[in-house]
Amino acid sequence: MQHIASLIHELQSIAILKELREFFNKDPSNSIIFWDCPSDNKWPLHSIVNKESKEFNLTPLLLCKSSWGFERKSECDNILKQWKMIFQASDDKGRHFLDLLNNNLCPIEPSYTKGGSWIKYFRHSNLLCVRATRAIVNHTPIGEYCLCFFYNKDFSCPCSNYLIETRHHILHDCRRFNNYWNLRCDTFMLFLEFNKNAFSFGESIT
Repeated sequence: MQHIASLIHELQSIAILKELREFFNKDPSNSIIFWDCPSDNKWPLHSIVNKESKEFNLTPLLLCKSSWGFERKSECDNILKQWKMIFQASDDKGRHFLDLLNNNLCPIEPSYTKGGSWIKYFRHSNLLCVRATRAIVNHTPIGEYCLCFFYNKDFSCPCSNYLIETRHHILHDCRRFNNYWNLRCDTFMLFLEFNKNAFSFGESIT
């Protein structure tokens, strides 16, 4: 799609340059003068051109491909649609991915606007964003993750109430942390802010 839009833009440019070349070749004295005439001056010819340009109906070379902006938006929408379809498959986003909800209690879906779907909640703090990312993908310095690499070590929770320190235990049961949280992303952010040691490197979780 993007290659088609580039081709259309190039063809339009070639057509304009061809007309200009013929115009200049007809007579060496032919020239083009550009006037800087702000609309505030209310020049009569400016009003006429403005009106005619708004009434002009462009016939696109391809249906629904009348502008570069439209083509770019269409391409972005298609990419985002494919991204969301792929993201729904647990194998692609990770089996341990923490599905959070937005303020409308709907599952957060991938987006490329306004800092993305998740980062906008944590971007005011780099450290908070790092801890949130670790927790969401479950690649975090806790026993559950470390057990994947070191089978012969003890990764029980430091609270001594759980055999393996898991993300679920930290969020729901561990007495070391304030467990007020839910699946809303903003509430999850508050949990991380109140519990500075959660999903971070430190003596309490190593």
